Amino acid sequence: MWIQPEEVLLAGALWVSERANPFFILQRRRGHGRGGGLSGPGLGLLVGTLDVVLDSSARVAPYRILLQTADSQIFWNIACGSSRKEITEHWDWLESNLLQTISIFDNDEDITTFVKGKISGIIAEENRPADSEEQEEDSGKFREAELKMRRLFGMPDEEKLVNYYSCSYWKGRVPRQGWLYLSVNHLCFYSFLLGKEVTLVVPWTEVTQLDKNATLLFPESVRVSTRLTEHFFSMFLNINDTFKLMEQLANIAMRQLLDNEAFAADRSLPKPCKTLKNVSALKRDLDARAKNERYRAMFRLTQDERLDGHTDCTLWTPFAKMHVVGQLFISNNYICFNSREEDLCQLIIPLREVTIVEKADSSSVLPCPVSISTKNKMNFLFANLKDRDFLVQRISDFLQRTPDSSWGDTSPLALIGHSVQSISRGRHYHPGLPTASCGLLQLYHQDTPEDLGPKAMKEKMKEESWNIHFSEFGRGVCMYRTSRTRDLVLNGIPECLRGELWLLFSGAQNEMATHPGYYGDLVEQAMGLCSLATEEIERDLHRSMPEHRAFQNETGIAALRRVLTAYAHRNPGIGYCQAMNIVTSVLLLYCTEEQAFWLLVALCERMLPDYYNTRVVGALVDQGVFEELTRAFLPLLYEHMQQLGVISTISLSWFLTLFLSVMPFDSAVLLVDCFFYEGIKVIFQVALAVLHDNMDALLSCSDEGEAMTILGRYLDNVVNKQTVAPPTPHLHALLTSGDEPPPEIDVFDLIKSSYEKFGTLRSDVIEQMRFKQRLKVIQSLEDTAKRSVVRAVMTESAFSIEELEELYCLFKSKHMTSCYWGSTSSAAERHDPSLPYLEQYRIDSAQFTQLFISLAPWVCGGHTPTLAARLFRLLDQNQDGLVNFKEFITGLSEFRPRKQKKKHNNLYHPSDNRTPSFALMCLPVWSSEDKVKDYRYYLRMWATEKEPKKETIKDLPRMNQEQFIEFCKTLYNMFSEDSSEQQLYHSIATVASLLLRIGEVGKKFSNNGGKKSVAAVEQAPPLSAPEGAESPCGELRPFYCDELMSFFVLTVSFGPGSAESLSGECQVIGALADAHLEDEDEASVSSYSVVSSGSLRCEDVADDDDAVLVGERRRGSTLDADWSISFEQALASLLTEAPLVDFFERKRDVRSKMAACRAQRAVERQTSSASDHELTPHTV
Repeated sequence: MWIQPEEVLLAGALWVSERANPFFILQRRRGHGRGGGLSGPGLGLLVGTLDVVLDSSARVAPYRILLQTADSQIFWNIACGSSRKEITEHWDWLESNLLQTISIFDNDEDITTFVKGKISGIIAEENRPADSEEQEEDSGKFREAELKMRRLFGMPDEEKLVNYYSCSYWKGRVPRQGWLYLSVNHLCFYSFLLGKEVTLVVPWTEVTQLDKNATLLFPESVRVSTRLTEHFFSMFLNINDTFKLMEQLANIAMRQLLDNEAFAADRSLPKPCKTLKNVSALKRDLDARAKNERYRAMFRLTQDERLDGHTDCTLWTPFAKMHVVGQLFISNNYICFNSREEDLCQLIIPLREVTIVEKADSSSVLPCPVSISTKNKMNFLFANLKDRDFLVQRISDFLQRTPDSSWGDTSPLALIGHSVQSISRGRHYHPGLPTASCGLLQLYHQDTPEDLGPKAMKEKMKEESWNIHFSEFGRGVCMYRTSRTRDLVLNGIPECLRGELWLLFSGAQNEMATHPGYYGDLVEQAMGLCSLATEEIERDLHRSMPEHRAFQNETGIAALRRVLTAYAHRNPGIGYCQAMNIVTSVLLLYCTEEQAFWLLVALCERMLPDYYNTRVVGALVDQGVFEELTRAFLPLLYEHMQQLGVISTISLSWFLTLFLSVMPFDSAVLLVDCFFYEGIKVIFQVALAVLHDNMDALLSCSDEGEAMTILGRYLDNVVNKQTVAPPTPHLHALLTSGDEPPPEIDVFDLIKSSYEKFGTLRSDVIEQMRFKQRLKVIQSLEDTAKRSVVRAVMTESAFSIEELEELYCLFKSKHMTSCYWGSTSSAAERHDPSLPYLEQYRIDSAQFTQLFISLAPWVCGGHTPTLAARLFRLLDQNQDGLVNFKEFITGLSEFRPRKQKKKHNNLYHPSDNRTPSFALMCLPVWSSEDKVKDYRYYLRMWATEKEPKKETIKDLPRMNQEQFIEFCKTLYNMFSEDSSEQQLYHSIATVASLLLRIGEVGKKFSNNGGKKSVAAVEQAPPLSAPEGAESPCGELRPFYCDELMSFFVLTVSFGPGSAESLSGECQVIGALADAHLEDEDEASVSSYSVVSSGSLRCEDVADDDDAVLVGERRRGSTLDADWSISFEQALASLLTEAPLVDFFERKRDVRSKMAACRAQRAVERQTSSASDHELTPHTV
C-alpha cells in the first residue's frame, strides 16, 4: 500500500535490497522470505522476533520501497507491502509512470518534492470514497495495524480492529511476548519468538469468564476463560484500560447471543479536532458508549440520551447556603449535576423546562458563574467553570433544537412503526375513564370516612414533612436530591404522593412528558390484536393481586389489561412475562394508567434490564450476584445453603416481583419506594438482611424444604405497623402449621437493619458483578439450549450425542458469523426467539455449502458445491433461503450408514422429506423449470395430497438419460482418492453398462420402441445451475452419451491391466452398439450408437497427459428421450457390485472432519514456517 512519505536514515539496517534503479530501492525485511539475508538465518530469526516484541505499528510489512537521490543521504519510505506480489505491483507502477518523468529533473530536491506530492495525491484519491462514506478517522499507523491483524488471522474486511496492546501470553509456564488485537468479534494474539510462531483467536461469544487478578505465577494478569481452556495475558502497559475494553467487547457479544443483533458503529459521534494517534474510531465509539451508560444510569435517563460533555464546577445550594463541588453534565436534552461527595446533592434540569441561560458577573468569590432559570421559577447558579463561553454556547445550541411542544409535528406512532392515524377516543382509552385521572386506591378510598386515629395522624405528619421538603428543595423534576430526600424515602412515602415520587425518581416523568398521547395511541393500536402475549395476559389478569378489592371488578382488570397489552405492543421483544402482572397491578393502585405504563417501561427497559424477557436473563444474573454477595458477607451461611440449593430457589421470586409476591402488600410497597429511589441495591440489601436474621435457623436446617419454610414464615410476618389502609389479606400460604406463629417483624426495622449491615454496597460494584454473572448465565443458557436441541434431534439423526453437540456448535458459529460479518439476509430474519431452540438459528446457502464441504462423508471433487446447493434447495422447504439446525441434521444424517435398502432409496429420491442424494446428483429433475400448469392441475394435486397414501418404491420417478449421465459423473468424482479407487471405477463402469443395456431393453416395451430423439448437441438445452453454485468447469453444459462412454473407459484405463480392461469394455459397448445398429429404423439413434463413436474426455478425471484419445467427437450426437430406468433397476444393479456396497456401507469418521472444520477457525496453532505470501525473489 502507498504510505505518506517518511524519512529513513539507515536504509540498510535489518533490510535486504532486492531491486534498485537510480531513484527507487525495493527492500525485504530480514527474517522474512527464503533465508535470513546476508548474515544467515540466525539474524533473520532475531529480526523477526524484534519486529514482534518491539513493534511500534510502523513496521508492519516485510517489504518496502524507498525513494533515493544521488546527493542525499536521506531516504524516503513511500510504499510497503505484506507480500511480494503487492510490492511488485507498486514497483512496476513506479517504473512505468514516474521513472522516465523524474529522470529529466536537474535538481534532487525537485525530484523528492514531485514524488512526495504524487504519492500523497494517490493516497488522497484512494481514501476519498472512504472519507465520504465511512467517515474514516483512524490514523495511518492504526490502519496498518488493522491490515496486519487481517493478514495474520485471516479476517475479512468486515472485521474491525478496536485496539491493540503489547503484552505476554502465558503458554504453559513460558510467557510469549507479542501483540494482543481486540476486534469487535474476536480476541487475537500473535507472537514470533526465535522461529516459534503462536497465533490465538478466541471469539467473544465463546468467552465464559473474564477476570483481572494478581497471583504469584501471573502477576497482574487478565484471565480469559472459555468452555475448553483458559488463557492468561500479563505485562500490559495499562491493564485497567485493556480490561475495561475487554469487558465492553464481551458484553457486546453477550447482547448478540441474547438479541441476535450485530454491533453497529455510532456514526453520529463528533469528529475529533485532530486525528488521535493509535486510537481508532471504534475505540472512541466504545468509550463514548461507556460514558453514556454511566451517565444514564446515574440520572435515570432514557436510552437515547447521549452525553455531550462534562466539566468540574460548583453549585450554589440555597438550602445549605454553601457551594457544593461536583461535575456538570450536558446532553442533548438535560443539564445534570452530581456532587463529588456521595448523596450530598444531585440535580436534573430538563432543557424543556429551561427559560433563561445567562452568564452572571464574575467575582473573586464567584468566578465564571452561569445562571439557569426554569419555568417553575427556580434558579440554579453554577460557578468555577473552566470554559464558560463554550458551555453557554453548547447549552444554547441544544435549546434551539428543543421543540416548544413536546412532540412538535411528529406523531408518537412513529416510534413503533405505524402510520399517523386519527385517534378515535372513547373506544378503549380516553380521559373519561376512572383510571385515567387517578389510581385505583384513590378510587376506593374516596368514599371511606376520614380516619383520625394515630396511624392517620402519622400519615399526615409524613405528608407535611414532604411538603416542607418541597418548599425548601423544590418540587418536580428540578428538585434538589440530597441525603435528606433519601431519609424521607426510607421512612415511607405517603400514599397520596407515592405515584408522583415514583415517576420522579425512576425517570418515567421525563419520558411521559416528552411523549404526550403515546400511551393512548398504543392502546388504540393494540386492542383487538391477538397474539401469544395477549393470550398469556388474559390468563394472568385474574391472578394479579386477587386479594385486593381493586382487582375484584372489571375496572381494575380492564386497566391492567390495557397497560400490559400496550407495553407488549410497544416492545414485542419482551411482550409479556409472568410477574409483570403483579408489579403492574401495584403500580395501578397509586398511579393513573398512563403513569403506570411509563413506570413499567422504566422497570423493564432501564431499572431491571432483561428481567422480563423469555429467559428472565436479568433475574438469573442478579441471582448469581446475590449468591456472590452472600458468599462475601455471610460465608458460613453461603456454604450451607449451597449444599441445600436454597439460594437459587428463593431469590428468583424475590427479584422478579420485588418481594411483592412473598411479603404482605403493605410492607412490600415500602421496598418498592426504596427501589425506585436507590435502585436494585436496596433489594440485595434487604435479601441479605433476611438471610442474616434467619442465619441460626438456616444453619440448623437439614434439607431444602425446611429452609424454605423458615424463610416463608419470616417474610409472611413482615408487617407495616404504620399503614392507614385496611389490612390486605396475604395469600402467600404458610408452609407449616400447628406451631406458634413467629414474632412480627417491622418492615421499617428490616430496612434500617439492611442499611446498617449492608449499606456499603455500591451500584457500580453491583454492575461489575452483573457483568461477570451475565457471561456465566448466558453461556449456561446456551449450553442448556444445546442440550435441548440435541435431545430433540437425536432420535431422528444418525449421529451420537457428542457428534450432535459439536455439529450444533459449528452450525451456531456459522449463524453468528452471519450476524457480524454480513450476509444476504439480516440477523433478525435468521433468528426467531418464539420458535423452538432447534429452529431458532438459521444459515444461508453459502454457509451451508461451507459446512457441507467440510463435513460431507463423500467428497465429490468439483461437484461438491453443486451437490451442496441442490441439497440446500431440497431442505429449504419454505423457500426462504435459510435452513435451521433440524433441517441441516436431517440432510446430513442421510449420508450416514443406515439400513441398506433405505439408504439406496435416499440415493434415488427424496422419500419422506429426507435428503435425496440420487436426485441431487441428477440436477435436471429439480432445477429445470416446470411447464405452466392450469388450475385443474393444481386442484388435482391438492385433492391427491389430501388423500392418505403410503409411498412405495414403485411411486418413485424414472431416471432419464441426461440424469443418468449426471449421476454417473457425480459418482465418479465421489470415488476420487479412495483407497479402493480402481475397484470402484471398475464397478461403476460395470453398473453403468448394465443400466445402459436395461434402459435400452426397456425402450422396446414402451411406446412401441419409441422413435423420438432429442435435438442435436448444439440445440440441447443446457443444465440449469442452482443460484450461487459454480460448475467445476467454469460453466455448466450438458454431458452427452459419448462423454459418458469416454468417462467409463477412461476410469478403467487408469488401473493395472488397463489395456485388457479397456479392450474388454470396448468389446462390451461395441457389441451393444452393433446389436442396436441392427435396428431397421435408422432414424432412431440409440445411446449405444452415440457411445460407440464418442471420444474420450478427461477434464474431470485426471491430468491431460493421461488421457487416451479414441476418436473425434461426433457433432451429431443426440440424447434419447425414451430411454429411462427405474429405482428397482438402479438398486439391483448397484447391489451386484461388492465394492460399491462396501463403499456406501462404510462408516465415516465425522469427528475428524469436525476437528478439521474447527482447525479452519484458527483457534490456536504454533508453527515455525515462513510467510505464506512469499514468491521466488527477483534478482537485483
